[in-house]
Amino acid sequence: MSEPFDRALRRRRHAAAAAGFARADFLHAAMAAEVRERVAGVARDFADVLDLGGPAPVWPGATRLALAPAAADVVADEDRLPFADASFDLVVSVAALASVSDLPGALVQVRRVLRPDGLFVAAFAGGMTLAELREDLIGADIAARGGAAARIAPMVEAQAAAGLLQRAGFAMPVADVERLTVRYGSLFGLLDDLTAMGARSPLASRVPIGRDGLADAAARFAARAVEGKTPVTVEIIHLAGWAPAPGQPVPLKPGSATTSLAAALGSRIGTPDEPGKRG
Repeated sequence: MSEPFDRALRRRRHAAAAAGFARADFLHAAMAAEVRERVAGVARDFADVLDLGGPAPVWPGATRLALAPAAADVVADEDRLPFADASFDLVVSVAALASVSDLPGALVQVRRVLRPDGLFVAAFAGGMTLAELREDLIGADIAARGGAAARIAPMVEAQAAAGLLQRAGFAMPVADVERLTVRYGSLFGLLDDLTAMGARSPLASRVPIGRDGLADAAARFAARAVEGKTPVTVEIIHLAGWAPAPGQPVPLKPGSATTSLAAALGSRIGTPDEPGKRG
């Protein structure tokens, strides 16, 4: 079976983004802060931590796995972890899992490297992220060629992700969603930020949109502006799960993992009224 994402392209985009990532790190910083806060709400210490993927470090002193060599202790894909079983007490992941070719496999790998009663906490873009941009690109494609090509990576829904955690063998898998709105002065400002984040789509099957198609999409994007800024949705999925251990509660049946992650970890969820205005 062919993979949905081009692994080599994904690596190149992460490496290219490393130098200028700080100018567009606002979403990553918000996700990282939330992950750290949620882990801080757990009444225990974590000695051995794996910081899994993503464009920038999240956890001081952790073993850092990333796609870009300059930012990593270990260079590898998240679904191909080169660690022994039961190596870590905690695995954290920020902004990495949205474009992993084998997400179920990655979660199985995380479960494998966790010790009994180890914790996994992650945040990544999913669901309705960039729904407006997707609509503009589809409209431009249909106008130019009578059909739409896949241009934005498919997004995982929170309920599906919680189910994947459970099928990977995690106990007490929980998920919740935080929806933000970021406002941009133009489509090209958004594309510049996605490039700086290393978050441009790494789909394996790509069809160039062309100059005319891009201009059409930019016009559609601008037409939705309010007071000179076009709103763009970012949906962040927060996940947590525990490696099974004696004495833990019995896991829920598949598809019934609806408990609030914030309640399970004793942490709050904050949704900024104005998460960002980008030019």
